[in-house]
Amino acid sequence: MKNPVAGYIKKFSEVKLWRKLGKYGRQLGIKSVYTVLLLFYAFRRKDTPNWAKRIILGVLGYLIMPIDAIPDLSPIIGYTDDLGMLSFGLVTIAAYINDEVREQAKKRLKDWFGEYNTLELKEVDKKL
Repeated sequence: MKNPVAGYIKKFSEVKLWRKLGKYGRQLGIKSVYTVLLLFYAFRRKDTPNWAKRIILGVLGYLIMPIDAIPDLSPIIGYTDDLGMLSFGLVTIAAYINDEVREQAKKRLKDWFGEYNTLELKEVDKKL
């Protein structure tokens, strides 16, 4: 299987990811940030195979790119392509997202967003 986001793997940086989420996380919304965190914590699992890790790095690298198919400077529609990539990545590596990954992501969400409606995350979890 050819990785459609392979060109973005080298663009990934954990520092840049946290910076992007810190700056644009509220605009992305809690479901998108949750998806990013699920991907990130799945990447950090030892049991996640290398092919899945490459997909994750490519998707997250695409997200942090300052220039992509639709510039992120445009409110709402600027993230449409990013959301599509996040969904692609999530569905592709869903088998490697376990309860531990979910809990890590939810803990980080609580740190950033405070109390939130957990029902919002159910839509993301349904994809898994």
